[in-house]
This record gives sequence, structure tokens and C-alpha cells, in this order.
Amino acid sequence: MKKYSVITALIVFVYGCLFVTQAYAAKYKILVVMSYEQDNPWCQSIKEGIDSVLSANSELTYFYMDTKRDFKGGNKKAEQAYALFQQIRPDGVITVDDNAQWMFVLPYLKGKEDVPVMFCGVNADAEKYGYPTSFISGTLERGHIGESIAFTKQLYPSLTQVLVLTKDSPSGKALKRQIEKESHTYLAPIMGVKLVTEVKELKNITNGLCDRCALFIDSLEGITNDLGIPLNSFRITKILMETTNKPIIGANLYHVEDGALCAVVKTGEEQGMTAAAMLLRALEGTPITDLPVTRNYKGKRIINITTMHGLGIKPQPRLLIGVHLVTTKE
Repeated sequence: MKKYSVITALIVFVYGCLFVTQAYAAKYKILVVMSYEQDNPWCQSIKEGIDSVLSANSELTYFYMDTKRDFKGGNKKAEQAYALFQQIRPDGVITVDDNAQWMFVLPYLKGKEDVPVMFCGVNADAEKYGYPTSFISGTLERGHIGESIAFTKQLYPSLTQVLVLTKDSPSGKALKRQIEKESHTYLAPIMGVKLVTEVKELKNITNGLCDRCALFIDSLEGITNDLGIPLNSFRITKILMETTNKPIIGANLYHVEDGALCAVVKTGEEQGMTAAAMLLRALEGTPITDLPVTRNYKGKRIINITTMHGLGIKPQPRLLIGVHLVTTKE
């Protein structure tokens, strides 16, 4: 009898430990609403940042609004996101990029729900959405545009002008506003910021560029080809490389991996980690008023050595110190 009592006690102990572990692991229920599609590289990097902070003690549910590929369907997706919110009743919410703010947070959460909401990846000023509130704060996304241009000029000293290409979207318009505010500090003048929706616009815009001009690209994924099919970043970058033999400056790591020459990149991981850490503090009792809106500051220098060699650029060795080198992905 003693033998079976010991075995029974051990079984109860093991299951008890598992129960406690699972209960601790799922201490919080978190809903993350992403503006874009699940396979978007920016969303993937933000998810990595969120997971690194919250996966150990939270049950994370991700919802993707797919507004890069189907902008018109965004409001319907936002409605579905709120239905999911009502179903799981999360302890906290993270909303990513601008579309999720005005399509989801403003009509469904702000002033209506009393759970803490942390945003990230937001290009517009926080005041545009009426942030912060007693339940909403987060971190803004600001591209390292001036730093990227300065880095490019070190690699390509003859650079005299930069043409900016971005999708005609809320994020693209916010990028244009950022450039208008700070372009006087750049080491090369901006010859224009073009908001595009179709590939054929890219081809027309880049015709006749001067020899010492470079392109700066951001958030172009989702523009359509001649058949109306949305294209990903890799294909768009290839089209630009095929139609112009100019250096391309990227805004994100994946742009450089796709074939852009270089970038000083902001990281989705920083955005996701910051928003997740702020939400965790709120869930642990810190008032939102003690969690002011912040922004990204970290930058990483990236060079695509495949493209660098293809353009015949031979940088001084000192410029490569501390730089992350990549080759063009297949």
C-alpha cells in the first residue's frame, strides 16, 4: 500500500507542478493586432520582439489586418479583430502600425474599453490619434533617414541628390511629413518624395535620373503590377534594380537583403520589445500616465556586399568596422 501511496503522491505532485507552470505561463491574455500580413518581414520582426518579452508569461493571440495587400478590406478586418477581442477578453492589447490605430483602436477601443493598449510602429504623431490616454500609450517609429543618407555618402561620395519612393498610404504620408520636417539636416538634398500605388509609376519616376542620384525606399510592398496583383518587397526592389543602375537606400534590414545597397535600419524587434515591456509594466500595476509615449533610437548599419560589388563601390576598410554585411537573398 505504501508503494502505491508514494507513486500516487508523485503523480499528484508532477501534475500539480505542470498545472502551476501552465497557470504561470498564461498569467496574461494578450491580443496583438497587426496592420499588415503575417508574412510581412516588418510584422515578423515586431512579433519576435513581442514574443521575447511576453511569451514566458502570456497567452499571445495575433490578428493580421492585411492592409498592405487589401487596404479596402481593412475596416472589415478591424471589425473581426474587435469580435476576437470580445471573445477572448484580453488583459492587454498591442496594436502595430498606423492602420491598426485609426481602423481598430479609435472606433472600437479608445474611450470604450478599459484594458491597457500599447501601440508600436506608428509613423504619425501620437497626437493625431489622441494619444496618450489613461489606457493607451506606446512607441513611435521613426526612420533613420538622415543617418542612412550620411552613410550612403560615405560609401558613394559623389552622391548629390536623393529621390524618396514610398507607397501612397498613411505610413507613406507620415514618412513624407518626417522628411519635410528634417530634410534640411540631411547631407544630400531630397529631390522629391513620391507616393506611388503601381509599379508603372516607379518606372516613369525613375526615368532620367541624374548619374549621382540615389533612391531611398520604404513601405513599397503592396503596390500593384499591371494585372493589379500586390507585390512584395523583394520583387519591387528587383524591378527598381532592373530599371535603374542607381544606389538604393533601404529603410529596413529586409530592403538591404532584397538588394538595396545599404541602410541605417530601425528594427521591428526594438518596436515590439518596447511596446511589450510597457504593456507588461501596465499589467503589473504601473499607471499609463507613468508610461509616456516614446520612440525608437537604435540604428544598425547594413551593407549588401553583392550590390556594392555590382555598383563597383570599393569603400575604405574603416567604413566596414561594426557594419552588418549581407548578400542578396535568392
